[in-house]
Amino acid sequence: MNVDIDIKRVVLKTKRLKLRSWQMSDLDDFYAYASVDGVGQMAGWSPHKDKEESKRILKHFIDERKTFAIVMDDRVIGSIGIEKYDETFMPEFEYLKGRELGFVLAKDKWGQGIMPEACRAVIKYLFEDVDLDFMTCSHFLDNDRSRRVQEKLGFHKYKYNENYTTKDGTIKPNQTNILFKEEWLDEPH
Repeated sequence: MNVDIDIKRVVLKTKRLKLRSWQMSDLDDFYAYASVDGVGQMAGWSPHKDKEESKRILKHFIDERKTFAIVMDDRVIGSIGIEKYDETFMPEFEYLKGRELGFVLAKDKWGQGIMPEACRAVIKYLFEDVDLDFMTCSHFLDNDRSRRVQEKLGFHKYKYNENYTTKDGTIKPNQTNILFKEEWLDEPH
């Protein structure tokens, strides 16, 4: 079952990063990476057309209180959303507490180990403080970067969906991966 999440007052820190809730003052940074071709498409959404679109989505992030802004050197460079997993796709987990991670990173920060670092902090928070039993994380089959991040974090294959509908309305094959709390606790971090 999906559990309630509220990260409004949560701040996580790593060696290089700060993860915190979004603020309206983040609009310029958000638009700067979300409008770049190739960033959103990897997560199933189109590049933002203008700042008004980014502002609407940013307001949604703030109101829903389930998406971390990833801050590096006083600049927001990405996000990690703690989304609801599809309970109809995975009804076998109705008695376990879970959520799904979704993430995106500014293109100029790809390949620097930032997303695994940020996700590890969020996973630790979700397993140790929120007490989730499992997490899912998905990637499109053509998104090798996301697949590699998930593998580094310990996620493993769980279910395949040939006809996943993205936020921009296209249909793509999608791999859902899973990580159980016991697996996370058994691994050194």
